[in-house]
Amino acid sequence: MPSIEFSQFGAADGRPVIYFHGTPGSPDECEIFDIYGKQHQLTIICYDRSTIAPSLQGDAYYQCIADEIAKKVGDKPVDFIGFSIGAFVALQVCRAMNGKVRSLHLVSAAAPLDAGNFIDAAAGKAVFRLAQNHPSTFLLLARVQGWLASRFPGLLLRMLFASVAGEDRALLADQGFRITMMKTLKTCFKRDSLGYARDVIAYVQPWKATLADINVDTQIWHGAEDNWSPLAMADFLASALPSCSKITVLDGLSHYSCLYRTAPAICKAITP
Repeated sequence: MPSIEFSQFGAADGRPVIYFHGTPGSPDECEIFDIYGKQHQLTIICYDRSTIAPSLQGDAYYQCIADEIAKKVGDKPVDFIGFSIGAFVALQVCRAMNGKVRSLHLVSAAAPLDAGNFIDAAAGKAVFRLAQNHPSTFLLLARVQGWLASRFPGLLLRMLFASVAGEDRALLADQGFRITMMKTLKTCFKRDSLGYARDVIAYVQPWKATLADINVDTQIWHGAEDNWSPLAMADFLASALPSCSKITVLDGLSHYSCLYRTAPAICKAITP
């Protein structure tokens, strides 16, 4: 099985935590966990899913990630953090881990589109519908996004954040956040657009039925103003996951602002 490139933050030899980046996204995202990981003796590992061969699809793709995690952490208990569409991937990898995941934290999580009328409230509804109904055309769009990411990342960032809501507006006004996000977009598309497209195309297919198989202690963290993953998605996941123990909804926060605000609380919650 091929190795997957990864980044590591936090403590050098702490409790292993696997972070699943968003889509579009990259391991650059989880740098915000670095200081909190060090404080709580957590080693935050993020696999760059764009480095996994595009030919790996479906369960083989999730099993590949699970196998790499098992090689990295050995017999140690492992915790997962999944952000946005990365939460979808984290849930599927949980199924492949055979009960070896200690806890799962879903942040600004994207729920299955077959579970309700979520798509109309989502900022990315046009992209999701394109991926659902015309995947070959979506692949062309993904190539254009990849070209923009390599040459005009600032323009792509403005396009993605055109409908920014809640505290994400303040984040977007911060130069440090914009620099990080442009780096994230470049990393996401550094090889090609196929890894990004794989996640989106898989996400928009029906997967509601898989949730009943995931018996991992789960906490959900969501911004009340999230218009990328509408709040109704968090409510559905809380009701559908058999072992969801807590849902935390934060007033005024949206998609990325929820991730930034909850990072210290998540690391504290993971600490044994």
